[in-house]
Formats: sequence, structure tokens, C-alpha cells
Amino acid sequence: MGLFRALASLLVLHLLQGSNASLVQLNGNGYEDIIIAIDPAVPEDGEIIEQIKAMVTTASNYLFEATEKRFFFKNVSVLIPDTWEGKPQYRRPRYESYTQADVIVAPPTLQGKDEPYTRQFTECGEKAEYIHFTPDFVRGKKQDEYGPLGRLFVHEWAHLRWGVFDEYNEDEPFYSAKSKKIEATRCSTGISGTNSVYTCQGGSCVTKRCRIDSATKLYEKDCQFFPDKVQIEKASIMFMQSIDSVVEFCNEKNHNREAPSLQNLKCNYRSTWEVISNSEDFKSTTPMVAPPPPPAFSLLRISERIVCLVLDKSGSMGAEERLKRMNQAAKHFLLHTVENGSWVGMVQFDSRPNINSELIQVRSNSERDTLVKSLPTQAGGGTIICEGLRSAFQVIRSKDFQLDGSEIVLLTDGEDNTVGNCKNEVKESGAIIHFIALGPSADKAVNEMQNTTGGKYFYASDKAENNGLIDAFAALTSENADPRQKSLQLESKGLTLNSDAWMNGTVVIDSTVGKDTFFLITWNKQPPSISLWAPNGTLTEPFTLDSNSRMAFLTIPGNAQVGTWTYSLQAKEISETLTITVTSRAANSAVPPIMVNAKMNKDTNSFPSPMIVYAEVKQGFVPILGANVTAIIESKSGNTKVLDLLDNGAGADLFKDDGVYSRYFIDFSENGRYSLKVQAHGGTNSARQSLQHPLNRAAYIPGWVVNGDIQGNPPRPETEDTQGILENFSRTASGGAFMVSGFPSTSFTDPYPPSQITDLDAVPEGEEITLTWTAPGENFDVGKVQRYIIRISGNMIDLRDNFEDALQVNTTDLLPKEANSKEAFTFKPGNIPEENATHIFIAIQSVDQSNLTSEVSNIAQVALFIPQADPSPDESHPNPSPNKNYNSGVNISILVLSVVGSVIVVSIILSTTICILKKKNSSGRPRTGF
Repeated sequence: MGLFRALASLLVLHLLQGSNASLVQLNGNGYEDIIIAIDPAVPEDGEIIEQIKAMVTTASNYLFEATEKRFFFKNVSVLIPDTWEGKPQYRRPRYESYTQADVIVAPPTLQGKDEPYTRQFTECGEKAEYIHFTPDFVRGKKQDEYGPLGRLFVHEWAHLRWGVFDEYNEDEPFYSAKSKKIEATRCSTGISGTNSVYTCQGGSCVTKRCRIDSATKLYEKDCQFFPDKVQIEKASIMFMQSIDSVVEFCNEKNHNREAPSLQNLKCNYRSTWEVISNSEDFKSTTPMVAPPPPPAFSLLRISERIVCLVLDKSGSMGAEERLKRMNQAAKHFLLHTVENGSWVGMVQFDSRPNINSELIQVRSNSERDTLVKSLPTQAGGGTIICEGLRSAFQVIRSKDFQLDGSEIVLLTDGEDNTVGNCKNEVKESGAIIHFIALGPSADKAVNEMQNTTGGKYFYASDKAENNGLIDAFAALTSENADPRQKSLQLESKGLTLNSDAWMNGTVVIDSTVGKDTFFLITWNKQPPSISLWAPNGTLTEPFTLDSNSRMAFLTIPGNAQVGTWTYSLQAKEISETLTITVTSRAANSAVPPIMVNAKMNKDTNSFPSPMIVYAEVKQGFVPILGANVTAIIESKSGNTKVLDLLDNGAGADLFKDDGVYSRYFIDFSENGRYSLKVQAHGGTNSARQSLQHPLNRAAYIPGWVVNGDIQGNPPRPETEDTQGILENFSRTASGGAFMVSGFPSTSFTDPYPPSQITDLDAVPEGEEITLTWTAPGENFDVGKVQRYIIRISGNMIDLRDNFEDALQVNTTDLLPKEANSKEAFTFKPGNIPEENATHIFIAIQSVDQSNLTSEVSNIAQVALFIPQADPSPDESHPNPSPNKNYNSGVNISILVLSVVGSVIVVSIILSTTICILKKKNSSGRPRTGF
């Protein structure tokens, strides 16, 4: 059978899921292998470790009760940076790494803003990325504003593990309820409190009633909901777990579907407990009888990196110039990627292994050059992978290092039916194995690989111009190194020159990088002429030429000039293939560099199921908005697809302007392995830092109502929307590999419907309502749909569950636009058939040319009344009369249009018999129809 088939459950935990995948497992009812990592930027403080222990212990008991005695925290590893002093109780990590952390204790995203949050950009019910706590939060200094640590941890854990969302909405803190009152967005509505304006100045605080905004007919911006300190309501943890009585999640019975909460929008109006109950965790467990044991903690301190290259030099490596390409990529890794202080060794294998280099600690270019000279020089022989791995174990143990936490980079292009002979050794070694599959045979050999330990997985085809092999090695930076020490890839580009001898281009070096900048040029036949100009126009020194490996390289001394570097490569042969790779490190250890991380939403896929590409662009923890981000996806045969990623909050993108750029990928061409590479560019007129509060953050408690009086907390720091425009930058990152199966060998009918509309919105236009949304495509978010179906109902759940039975709006004149364009449709609604309806609910479905329909969109709500403000003893700002006619002379009702994500007021004439519709034509005149 194929290579590694016998290692299906042996190699590296979550190998296919990539290095940023959580290692958490549910064993019985207890969560194991939770990693809480302390960022290298956090100064040493033993109190943080003790507070982490106390937080998790308290959280475990709270989680157990909140989940009806079903889940608890069993064991946790605390990852301590190497910037902290070593202690006897600290052990070396095994497979735990910073990039796999479930919780990160790090400085605030923005100075002075200590809010806890969960990085969450996948769909409802899917696991999130990580939880971010600040040192001051962990020390307990923010409990007044965010509540007890253990309870807050459970709130964030529900985001992380089960993919639920908050039951509050700071953009929409109030809404018009069926009770005809203005209610605070919350779950459940049984949580009591006061809506007030509370201001303090000079030690004196004043409480005022909330005034109604004349446009929205909801409370003005300075109004806040202050919960009563003493409550009896038990739900919900996803609203405000800091209330003493709250010990449950909202369920189907007490869930507030009216509220414009993120949970309603993202989870189709399902309660948090419904989502949790549908999770694999829930389905695989039953409630416990006895109380759970306290969590066990392991303290792990990062130590020096140990890496051994295990390189295939069998006869098949002589085909397609694979050996030379492997050496080019390995030299790049040895000369630039691997960090100073690392221990590096090398093993080659064919029919038998050979130790090319014992472990050498890299301190300077001298050690790097020594390792480069150890690379294989000639291909030949068979493929015995086990012996190569055993030799790597020997190399590591020879320096009295433990295999636990050591890394092995295994590259092969072939198959080995004896690989099962070492399965137990690999499984028990504790080593982290990164696997690089080269060529189509290796692709077949690993198609049944399963998750087993924590390394990275890459695939590179034989198409040299795609530069996949160099990209794979460039991505093998330390999982535990400070990002300011890592090698970052700025450029990766290749070209086969047939009619033109020149490959010209530019590379941007921004001010956050520039240290150890490394230019690498490769060719296939003859060395090209190479010219490289700095931003000031100076021609650089000649490149170092390595004719045997067909590569040339240059390191810029010191910090490279900021700006645009220009290169010109002239081929000397016809049909020459040239590549250029540029890497660099942070210019200033105090300034985090701009980075891009890329991944697919899953690692194995069965056609025709769609996949999603994610690329996160950030500086430190601050999202970068407005970048141009492109995904390059290569199949096993080298077929390449290019996909522009978007941060528009539509289609596959969950949140607009969160620095995560997403897109559906459905353009499969064959079965087998695919690789992902992402390129991000920021221009002087686009990219900018986001200074907004992070999404999915814990609810800030403005204060409590105690005996009728408000006891306020310090005000939350103000935020701005964005900072100034960033300078130009460019980044490239590998997103690893994924597998596709089930692709048909014959033609097939269109399997893809339009994507769901998730950003349905509305604005007032006199007596009409204008709906706006982002256009979906013929195939998810590509192309143009055939038509739209808009329906209205007086019952939200009926509209959601029985969309086809709801009253349909005439959309004959609505001509769809290309995917990702902004759509608008204006109509004048009439009465709905439901009696006693207090709201009109509106939703959209799109239909493609194959008559495939999308999922029903998010639901817009229209309230058929003027909401009443809360009574208040403060009469300084009396509420408008609920019976006041705001448009005298016209018989009207006020409709408050409450779309999840916005609240809008429109005035309309209600018809008692028909629904009149209008769509403006190009001349601006309305068209009417039924």
C-alpha cells in the first residue's frame, strides 16, 4: 500500500489539520490537552501561573453544572516562554506549541484595552481559533468590569469549543420588542435591570433617563443597560455570566429570538444550548453521577529548538530535477529560515539510511554553511523510510536530547510498503514530524493519513514555477519563537519563460521588517543575469552563485532600505524556469511585524462539498483591513487556480472588516492533494490598522443596580474605527495541504447553489423600504444568480422554517448583479395575513440558472408600532408621546425596521388589501406591480 498508510494513526497529532489546530480531546467527560500559552512579551510573574490554575479550577466546576453535569476540564498544560527563568518543576514541551494554544495570555490588542475575547471567524457550530486574555485580566484586576475569571472562561470556552456567539450586541444594544417596549438585547429577557444614562465627573455621578433617538425610535447612543445585582434568572452564560444567579445557557424555551444578537444572526435564531446539544462533544457523552476531579496542570517551559532533516535520495528523486529542487529548498531553510540557537542535524535515506550531520547548534553562518555541505548530492536506490526515521532518533539522542518536542522534517516522493514496521516507535517517540510530500506518487502514498501528532503538512508538485517546495521549507519556522524573531516570506514567484527572456518585478520591504533580508533566485538550465536595485536606485552587490544547486542568493546587511526593491532576471536559455523568493525578519524587536496566516476550513473534502479559504492579516493582534489578498491553489498535477479573498462580511466571510479574508473554493480539477499559498499586499491607499474593539469579546459591565441605585464601573476606553493608512507591504504564506476525493471522471451537472445572503439590511426612503445586501453568485460567490425570491411573514420562525409558504413579494424588475456587488430593492409593504402580528419579517432566497436555491437569508424585522420607553422618575427629558403623529396630515403608522446588524425607521402607508411594490428604473421613476 501507499506510503504512510500503515502510519495512518501514528504521525504527528493533527498532522493534516496544520500546526494551528487545537490538540484538545474529550476523554470521557473531561477535556484533555488544553494549552494555555504565556506570550514571550509578558514579563515574568509567577502570580499569572497561580491565577491560571485558580481560574481553570473554578471554571471546571462552573462548566460541569452549566452543561448538566456533562463536561469538565481534566488536564491543562501551561506553556511558559523561554524569556522566563527555568525552574525544577518546569518540563520540556512534548508536542505542545504556542501556535496550538487554546488560550493565549498576551498584552492587550490595543494599549489599555484589557477585554477578553475569542478569535472566531468560522461558522456557527465550528471551533474557533483561540481565547485571548491579558495579564491584568488573569491577575484579577478587571473583575469589576468583566466578572469572575472562572465564569468568564466558560463563556469564552463556549465560543472556542462549540462555535456559539454572544447574546448581546454592542452595535445594537436595544431593539423594539413584541411587548411594544424598547428592550435591551439579551438572553433571557428574564434578566432585569434599568436602561439609563449614567455619567460621572469630578467624583459626582448623575443618572438620567434614556432619550429616544428621533431617527431610530430607539434609545440614543449614551443609554446603557444596568442589570440588577440581585437576580433569580438562571440564563444565560452567553449574555452575562457575571450575574450570580446565571448558571445556564439559554435553551429553546427561554431563548430570545427577537433580539438582534450575534447568536441569532450567525446561528439562524437557534439558542446556544441547541447548538451545544448538536455538537459531537454532546452526542458522545452522557451526564456524570459523581462530581469531577480537579484539573491537573503541567508547567512546560520552551527550550531550544531541535530539528533533524530526513531527506529522500532514492532513485525516483532523480526525476523532474527533484533532488536539486529539494536541495534548493533545504538550503533556503538552513541559510535563513531556521533560527539562531537551534540544533540541526541531517539524515538521508534510500535503501538504507546515512547520517549526514550530527546535531549542530546554529550560532552563525559558519554552522549554516557546514550543514549545507551535508545535503545529498546524488539520487539512487530504494525507499526505506523507517530506517531514516530511526537514524533521526539516533541523531537526537546522541546529544542527550529527549525526542519529546524534537522536530523531524521528513521529505519523500515515493512509496514504502514496509513503513508499518516502525509505527510503534513513531507513535511513542514524542517527536513532532513535519511531512513534505513531493510529486504525484507521494500524493497517492499519503491519501489515508489521519490525525496523530502536531506537525505541519505540505504538498509540492513537480511544477517548479509554482515554487511549492521552497514555500514549504520557508514555512517551517519555530512554533514557539517570538514572531519578531521569525523569518517571514515577503515574495514567492516563479515563471517559465518561453518567448520572453526577462522576468521583472518589484518587492516591497516595509518598516516592520528588513532585518536579515534574503533574496533567493533559482533556475532550471543556466544561471540568469541578475540585477537588483534598492529603493534609492543603488544596484546591489552580486549574488552568491551555487551552480550545482542552480541557485543564487544575497543577504542584505543590517536593515534593508524601506520601500520598493526592483529586480530584473534575464534567462540564458529557451523555456527557462526562474523563481524568486524573498524573506526577512522584524526590523525592531519592540514592533511586531505585519503577518499573514492561511488555512482551509478542513483538510479532507469529498466532492462536491465546497471548501473555504481563510487568510488572516494582522500586526501583532491588530487586524489589517483593506489589503489585497489572493489565494493560489495548486492540484497534484500542478493545475493552478487563483482566488481573490474578501473581508466583506458576505458569502464565506463571517465578519466584515475583521482582518480575515475568506472565499469559497469549488474549482476542483481532480482528486488528490492540493496545496494552498496566500499572498497579501497593502497599498498606500488601502491597507490600515483596525482600532476597533475585537469581535466576540466579553460583555463589559457598566455597573449594577443595587437597591434602586446604580453603582457604576469605570467607563470603557473609547475606540476609533481605524488608524491612518499603512505603508505598502507584501507577504506570502503557505497554508499547507488538503485532500479532495470523489471528483467524477466524467462530466457532471451543476452541484453548487448560490451562497446564503447574510447581510440583509435596510434604509428608510420616504414611504418605502429599501433592502440592501451583497449579491451571491451562480455558484456560491462566483457568477450571477438568475433571480431573487423575497417573502414576508408575521412570524419569524414560520418564515425561517416554512419560507415557501410565506407571502411573496413581486421582484420581476429586480435584475441580479455580479457576485459581491451591492444589491438594492425598494418596495412598499402592505398588511400581512397573520392576525395580531406586531412585526413584519423579511427574508431573501436566490435562484441560479439550474434552478438551485440558496439557503434563506438572515431575517429583517419590521415593528408595527412605536416602542415605549421605560418609565423613569427623571422628567428632564420626557419621552415623546407614543401617539404623536410625526407626519401630520397623512394617515400613517411608524415602522421600526430592525435588521440584525442595524435598526432603521421608515414611514409607510399601510394598504388593507394588496401589497404594492416599487422598483426604480434607470430614469429614477418608480415601477409598480403586484
